[in-house]
Order: sequence, then C-alpha cells, then structure tokens
Amino acid sequence: MTPQPSVAGFAQAHLLVINPSGNRSRVAVSPVPFTIGRQADNHLALRDNRASRYHARIVEEKGEFLVEDLNSRHGVIVNGGRISGRRVLVNGDAIEFGVTDSYRLVFTLDEAEILRLMDQLSSPAGRAGAPANLSKLRALVEVARTVQSSLSTQTVLSAVVDAALTVTGAELGFLLLKREKGLQVVVARDQRGASVPASELLVPPEILSKALQSRHDLLSMSFDPKELFADDPDISTSKLATRNIVCVPLVEVRTGVSEETLMMTHDTDTLGVLYLESRIGSTDLSVGDSELLQTLAIEASTILENARLLEQERLRQKMDAELKIAREVQQSLLPRKLPQAGWFRAAAASLPSHQVGGDYCDVREIVPGTWAFVVADVSGKGVSSALLASLLQGAFLAGGHAAIRMEEIMTHVNGFLTERTEGEKYATLFCGVLSGDGLLRWSNAGHCPPILIRSSGALVRLEATGMPLGMLEEATFEVRSTQLEPGDKIVVYTDGVVEAENTAGKFFENKRLESLLRAEAGGSSQQIIAALIQAVEAFTEDLPQSDDITAVAMEYAPEVNSE
Repeated sequence: MTPQPSVAGFAQAHLLVINPSGNRSRVAVSPVPFTIGRQADNHLALRDNRASRYHARIVEEKGEFLVEDLNSRHGVIVNGGRISGRRVLVNGDAIEFGVTDSYRLVFTLDEAEILRLMDQLSSPAGRAGAPANLSKLRALVEVARTVQSSLSTQTVLSAVVDAALTVTGAELGFLLLKREKGLQVVVARDQRGASVPASELLVPPEILSKALQSRHDLLSMSFDPKELFADDPDISTSKLATRNIVCVPLVEVRTGVSEETLMMTHDTDTLGVLYLESRIGSTDLSVGDSELLQTLAIEASTILENARLLEQERLRQKMDAELKIAREVQQSLLPRKLPQAGWFRAAAASLPSHQVGGDYCDVREIVPGTWAFVVADVSGKGVSSALLASLLQGAFLAGGHAAIRMEEIMTHVNGFLTERTEGEKYATLFCGVLSGDGLLRWSNAGHCPPILIRSSGALVRLEATGMPLGMLEEATFEVRSTQLEPGDKIVVYTDGVVEAENTAGKFFENKRLESLLRAEAGGSSQQIIAALIQAVEAFTEDLPQSDDITAVAMEYAPEVNSE
C-alpha cells in the first residue's frame, strides 16, 4: 500500500486533531518520527492525564507512514480496533488513545481529504460550497505555514487575523491582548491584508473587556453592541445599526502543564480577543465557520504561549550565563592555597546547592605567626544569600581579624546587617584567631558548634556565644579563649552537613558526624574534609542538595625542635 499523492502543494502528512471539547486544529506530522503523548516535549501534547507520557509515534518507512504504540497503558486504537505494535496509515484513518471522551486524530496526506473531513464534522448549514471552503482551508494552511517558517510572533498573529477575515468574510479584523491597562490592539487588518489604524476599532476595548468577563462560554462570546452602548452618547447608533460584530476569546494555553483537568476561569485564563467587524449579513457564520474561528483563536493562543516560553527560555539562558559568572567570581573568593605544612595546616570545601551559595569561608594569615578563619552561613539560598555572603566576606577582609578587634568587628557587622536587611536576612558565623603558642580566641554567632578534636581523641563542641548576625542591633558577641595542644584539630561546618537528607527522609545528623570525626581523627586536615564530603554524598545517594555544604578543618601542629 502506498500513500496517497499530495495535492495543492501539500508535501507531508497532517493530522486533524479533535480535542475532548470538540475543537479542531491541524498539525503537520513533522519532524518524523512524530511523538504523541501527555508529556509536554512531545510533538503533539495531549492534554489528557489518562494518556501515557509517551503514548504513540508516527514513523515513515519506504514511503509509508506507520503509527506505533509506545507500550502505552490504554493502547492505540485505529478505526475502532486496537493495534499491536505498528500499523500503516492511509488517508482518513482515525486514531484514538484507548479512553472515552479523549482526543481523536484523523490522518491525511490530501488537502481535499481535510476539506471533506471538516465538512463531515460540521452541520449541513456549515457546508457552504467547495470553492468557499477551499479558500477557508487555504487560509488555515497559510497560517500553518507561517507558524513553521516565521520567527516573528507579530507576523504569525497577523496571518491568524487574515485567515479569520477569510473565514468570516468580515471587512476588518483586530487582535487585542490583555495588558496592565486593559485590552490593547496588537494587530489591525482589512480584507486586503493591509494594516489599518487601531482607531478603526468600533467597540472600545473597555466594552470588550466587560463582555469577556461576563461571557458564559470560555471559548466563545457574543453580545449586542447597541445594548452595551445604550448609556454611551459617544457611540453612534446609526453606525452600530449597520455593523455586525463577531468576537472569539483567546484563552491561555499552557503547554508545560500536564494536569489537564485543571479548571480554567474567565479572569485568569483569558489572553485577549479576536474581533471581526463587517456590515450586517457579511458574518452570517455557519457552525463550521464558528469552529474554525475557535481553532484560529486557539492557534493564536498557542503562538502567544510559545512566544512566552521562548522569551522565558532566553531569560533563563541569560540568567544561567550570569549565574555562571557569579559562581566563578564567588569560587575565586574562596581560599585557594591553604597551608599543608608547618605549625598550622588547613583544608576546606564548599558545595553550593544552587549556582551560587550563601555559605562563606576564609582562612588567612593576618600577621606572621597568627592565622584567622571565618565560616558563615547566610539564611536562605540563591542569589540574595550569595550577595550577602560576599558582603560579609568584604566586611571581614576590610576589618581584619586581629584578636583585640574581634568583638568590634562582630558588633560592627551585626549593626550593618541589621540596618540594611531590617532583620529579613541574618547569618550564623564562627570566627577564630590562632597564634603560634596554641591560643585560640573565638566567637560563635549562632553557628553550628564546631568540633575540637583533641589529640587524645576526645571531642569538644565550641557552643554559641551570641545570636546570629543581623537579628538585633543591640546584640553582643562574647569572645572566648581555648588552649590547643599539639595534634589538636578543629572542624567548622555549616548546617548543610548535618541536615543533608537521604531518600528515606533521614538526616546526616550530629551523631553520624561525630562518629566519622572519631574514625578520621588521626588523619590530616585534607583527609578529614575528603572523608566528610564523601560520607555526605554517599548518605544522600546523589540526591540534589537542599542546602549549601561548607566545611573547614584546621590542625595545630607545632614543630618539635631537634636537639
């Protein structure tokens, strides 16, 4: 069996798509293989949650088109019979998806066949004659071709208005979209395809908005302009008496939503209106013409949705590029060369849950023989937290970490954050200064208690000495001193470590962290950090991070003078 020859310029197969509401649209079977299913990335997305994600596909082999069941739940029905595997398609084959009141597709390679099918689905009053119907069909074909070839949304919407004028025989056509200040004309055309001034619109946009909100049917609307303008002396009654008006709403089409049972409302799901105007008698629409207009309106809505998605994708790509740069900048601010030899040794790791993170750590020598370190965790995630983390880093770099100034620096940064964020953002922070004699001065502003690993194996927690920075302007921050012994280590971490969650909904928790540190107590700072990150990743089983993870390990290892 060979496919029917193409006619009237058709070069590929098409599907007449009849949705559960009875509205019809025409879709080119391109590219091939052509997938059909509930998932939004199919070439034809079925807004029916009973359909499988990838229900069927149409392929071309040796000049024939075949429909294939992709192991769907309810099967693929062709002409009333369920297929097993694949089946060759010919003109007029009806494809269904194994459930009642769902989508119905009619396959065709012939323009005349589409015309016949549309006439069959319309009432007898809608069958005007072959020449008229053919011109209407060609108008629809032109819209489809414009959609496929044009990158301009305005061009495609103009083609929709031109097709609506051809279908109805109206003299003027307008496409209005909802904006912040109400409906706005974006396309205004006449029968010849020429642009006309928006001022040619007879019915004011405010009246159209009122009619849109008061309509009973989501996909159609009708009103008597003379009734609406009864109290408006600015509208000419004589002019209204010589005009016939047809309006079709544009409803929102969300191609990325798979829950097709969601209810639509007049207020939230209306994009605008397709408005057609002519002298009385010119728009005596048949049922078929009315449905064609609804199809055009849905096509216009789909075009607008695609334009929205395209713009959204462009913005996402731009944002991703900017976040990538921000991540590189943020990573460059982290300490790169940490001491691995001498009396002070350190290692660090920071893994943001997003492109950029709200954790911050720094380790540096402030004067010969004295090292300072800071670990902070800003509330929240993402860009705002990352900006605040960078602000904290700048504040500590500018202020220095001299032991005698630690209280002043904490108070100054707290006051700055409180003033600028008004308590909406805060940060937990642990900072310390370690000198060569082993004296550690430290302050804990509401941070996870760091763990001091004594050379004896005992674990000591350095508990909070004050509340988080940025919560209360009058907060105070106590500085404490602890004497370290040779071989002692300190591990400072953020709550992303202990709050890491696995697939069972369990957290890593302090007990698991302490067990790991006891097991790794004899290792170097690098070994401890590597073991900690590996343990967290193994525990979460590669689940996406819910929070930033940062950890710093430091070792006090004074050199023993040889005799």
